[in-house]
Amino acid sequence: AARLCSGAGSEAAAAGGPGAMLRHLARKLRASGPVTVAEYMREALTNPGQGYYTRRGGVGESGDFITSPEISQVFGELIGIWYISEWMAMGKPSTLQLVELGPGRGTLTEDILRVFKQLSSVISKCDVSVHLVEVSPKLSEIQAVMLTGGKVQPSPEDEAAYMKGISKTGIPIFWYRDIQDVPTGYSFYLAHEFFDALPIHKFQRTEKGWREVLVDIDPEVPDQLRFVLSPSRTPATQNFIQPEETRDHVEVCPEAGVIVQRLASRIEKDGGAALVADYGHDGTKTDTFRGFRNHQLHDVLSAPGTADLTADVDFSYLRKMAQGKTATLGPIKQREFLRNMGIDLRLQVLLQNSGDTATREQLLHSYDMLMNPEKMGDCFNFFALLPHHRLVHPDKKDKPESKSPLPPVAGFNELLLK
Repeated sequence: AARLCSGAGSEAAAAGGPGAMLRHLARKLRASGPVTVAEYMREALTNPGQGYYTRRGGVGESGDFITSPEISQVFGELIGIWYISEWMAMGKPSTLQLVELGPGRGTLTEDILRVFKQLSSVISKCDVSVHLVEVSPKLSEIQAVMLTGGKVQPSPEDEAAYMKGISKTGIPIFWYRDIQDVPTGYSFYLAHEFFDALPIHKFQRTEKGWREVLVDIDPEVPDQLRFVLSPSRTPATQNFIQPEETRDHVEVCPEAGVIVQRLASRIEKDGGAALVADYGHDGTKTDTFRGFRNHQLHDVLSAPGTADLTADVDFSYLRKMAQGKTATLGPIKQREFLRNMGIDLRLQVLLQNSGDTATREQLLHSYDMLMNPEKMGDCFNFFALLPHHRLVHPDKKDKPESKSPLPPVAGFNELLLK
């Protein structure tokens, strides 16, 4: 049901008919030659007129893939608890900005806000606000309906946010097109299935050295795309391939690196934390670029603009791009993180409180989807950026006995549930 791990699943879905995006790309390629995979992804996903996310953005049963928050409310609830746990461990600051990158339909934010409401006595003295970074007009409308009941208003042009409203639980919500527009301050950042949709460059090791994989028109078949290798080294090859690289095929997402640098700089300066949940690996995988349409694997070069394109996140690259400004934790498997967060106890409570067999079966099915290693349990990883002082006392080296022990980071350590 969810986006499959790379290498899993059936044959690519049958190609749809050639559309406006394919004609646009074909003209571009004939005029200027092959483009990088990153440029192809950017056009196919976020082209203002025909891009997949700007035009449709198919999350959910009726779309092209289902994400963890759509499967079970427990997923979002446990992430809400993670943020409150970290807020308490960091001394209960008086303000808290929850910033979500690419919020999908808004389901995850809604589940987190429900936890905040249930624990309102804990955070009653904290000024909480929600900031959503969303480029898709269609998805921002869906988020507005889900989170505010549609009670939103466009912001004046001189404001960084393009839309604002009040959540059903009374918390101010703002929408932005870029993370740089989000106000600075103590913030918790959330990126769930966000980094895997950012454009990647692909590289192949050859007898002549590294070459970049490009997208071009197939001269044998009009209006059909194909992969080709660059005839010589490209600027991206020189900038993104590390001398110590041992793999023969590498995918690099420079945009992910830039965003992690910004998050790390903000957390270093203003405090807070970032939680990343995504398909990925720790610098071990090679070719993970794939497409999804109608819950099936789809040929990435067929009918661009009609399918979701994705690639596994390289967490070793994200760790490197944090540049030591923050501490990093993970990646750890989703099933480990959720178990550490107490999903088993939460499931038992929900099962005890559910009166009918259908609800109980749905709860067990959702739990299996999230936790089964063959499904989402091992495909998905959690990764966090935290201030260094959250893990190591600044003066611990000089006076090891002078400070009380730091509380463990929820999710990455087993929580002692009282």
